[in-house]
Amino acid sequence: MAQDPRLALNRLIAAFEHHYDASRAAKDGDGRGLEAAEERLRDAFFTYDDELFTTFEVELPFDLLDDFDDDFDEDDDEVLDILAD
Repeated sequence: MAQDPRLALNRLIAAFEHHYDASRAAKDGDGRGLEAAEERLRDAFFTYDDELFTTFEVELPFDLLDDFDDDFDEDDDEVLDILAD
């Protein structure tokens, strides 16, 4: 569903602000909303990125990598050990 990129940008900014508030609350001992804020921020980022490209054929200068640790397995660790020797 296509949106206006400006609307997607406004939602991304609002998601950053919500994440900031949730982070501050988590520091004060109430972290219940932090995971939801992270998901909202991630979704808003991907929506904005998609709308920007769809409308203007422009990509953001960075990407979010999801589950980087899942791609790093024991074989990679062995290679790093060999290279360190």
